[in-house]
Amino acid sequence: MGDHKEQPLRVGAAVRRRRRALELTLAVVAARSGLSVPFLSQIENDRARPSTGSLEKVADALRTTAVELLAAADPACSVDVVRADGIEPQPQPRTRSLVRGHHQMHASEFTGDHDAGREFQYRNDQLMYVADGAVEIEAEGRAYRLGRGDTLYLTGGVRHRWRATESDTRVVVVAVAEHIEAVRDRPRR
Repeated sequence: MGDHKEQPLRVGAAVRRRRRALELTLAVVAARSGLSVPFLSQIENDRARPSTGSLEKVADALRTTAVELLAAADPACSVDVVRADGIEPQPQPRTRSLVRGHHQMHASEFTGDHDAGREFQYRNDQLMYVADGAVEIEAEGRAYRLGRGDTLYLTGGVRHRWRATESDTRVVVVAVAEHIEAVRDRPRR
């Protein structure tokens, strides 16, 4: 009762809309992502469900994030409960969206490690909270070590990368949505 419909997210339409907004062909997205044109077509037509890694490759090719594509895939809700008890066991690493729909805020839970060499830079502000384990975050030329219960705030535009330093690490990332312009251009002097 009150829970969002328990259906798998269908990200195909969101991928197609983003690709068309950028005026890209499937062939260009395939070349940028390293995925095949037939597989991308199957994703867009919801005949294939991409893995987290494949979705990140598609998102990178479309100059967005997997979280943004997932958010655009589901209709907005004013009240939504995302339950933890229905999660199927998956091999580590795992990413789980904590907010569904197209909202002003996004939150994701990362379990385990991910591509530690991947650099992130978001237009808007972001907060990282270590729920379990420990991480090392590199931002603006400095390394920060965070343990359970620690948070790190990043202003929009800060390039950063992070990695888990303990097994079974869980990091919650909360961010102002990319489609919301939270950072205004500062006048140049």
